[in-house]
Amino acid sequence: MQRWRRRLGIAGICALSAAAAMWTDGARASAPSAISGQQSAPTPLVHILGTIKSIKGSTLIISSDDGSEVTAVVKQGARMLNVEPGEKDLSHAIKIEVADLQVGDRVRIRGPNSPDGKFVVALEVIAIKHLDIQAKHERERADWQKRGIGGLVKEVDPGANAIVLTVGALSGARTVTIHPAPNAVLRRYAADSVQFDDAKPAPLADIKPGDQLRARGDRSADGAEFQAEEVVSGTFRNIAGTITSVDVEAGRMVVMDVLSNKPVTLAISAKSQLRKLPPEVAMGLAARMRGTAANGAQGGQNPPGAAASGTPPQQPPAQGAAAGAAAGGAPGAPGGAARSPRGDFQQIVNRLPQVTLAELPKGEAIICVATGGASSSEVTAITLLGGVEPLLTASPRGSQAFTLSPWAIGGGGVEGGDINP
Repeated sequence: MQRWRRRLGIAGICALSAAAAMWTDGARASAPSAISGQQSAPTPLVHILGTIKSIKGSTLIISSDDGSEVTAVVKQGARMLNVEPGEKDLSHAIKIEVADLQVGDRVRIRGPNSPDGKFVVALEVIAIKHLDIQAKHERERADWQKRGIGGLVKEVDPGANAIVLTVGALSGARTVTIHPAPNAVLRRYAADSVQFDDAKPAPLADIKPGDQLRARGDRSADGAEFQAEEVVSGTFRNIAGTITSVDVEAGRMVVMDVLSNKPVTLAISAKSQLRKLPPEVAMGLAARMRGTAANGAQGGQNPPGAAASGTPPQQPPAQGAAAGAAAGGAPGAPGGAARSPRGDFQQIVNRLPQVTLAELPKGEAIICVATGGASSSEVTAITLLGGVEPLLTASPRGSQAFTLSPWAIGGGGVEGGDINP
């Protein structure tokens, strides 16, 4: 999936950390003293990595990655460089001035603390422009959409370097074998986090059956094999059932989960994505679950929310895009053409407007993907979809037929993989 933003931090950390590795002991020894005239033992240098919050003259307020706020005063003559996102060294860095910095830029500051400890004297500033980061991630998002795949892990064979993935679509599930490339980047989400910044490098052996997984790379000609350049996975929980209580003030709801037949408390955070299917869209999807063709249901009558030949029905603008996708078209697809009749449930969900917790009353049927969580009785909702009673009626295990994407940033289709996680 609001924009990971999650991924911006990762790109900045990678590039700036790599740049920091280029600072040699000789460069450190040659750095000018922060306090004029002081000839005592060198003052220990600190390193600050974060995002510029404000700029006033040569003073920078930095929101550091450790959660603190740091004031840095750029010393006259300080070494200042700009690097492109993804650069591994300083060979292509260019010199900049304080005036070239902007709020939102990622920076790494190196220098000593002032004698009173109130600010850092910046002897070196390495920056990545926030506009360059945004452009890079727009390119990455487009590439995930074009060359991505996602689904549920069915089998893992570390010895064969293979992951068998169950990929769902409205026409039914199929399996694809993922082969991570030798230099592939593999990451896993933390158990109680929906943030990509908290995802850590992890070996193939850490991926388990039942995990949700996204991969970016190249498919084989027959679509059965996939060579992956990047893989992100996590243990998430799928929940389907009816809301039994809602506490808007506390940001909690209790759902009777039909899969476990137990009540589950869903914590709704600021990052949780809440959406609701319009009734006509839910009925159209339910018809597909029952194996009824969208243009031939009920003696040739189109089910509510579906139109012949993939033409979106007449609906309010807020619902038209989703209903059109449910009917087999995908407004906004490249070139304006309708997508494959297989459709893509997650693409439909992504086009729905977000709703508030107060718009999901007691008795509402929902499906949800949530964090794995340390507790089985309370988890944090990542993506929650209301208005799904027709889906659960059509199939009590509807949440498995319509698996939501857990990727909180970017979203994307089950077969499109537009995650930019």
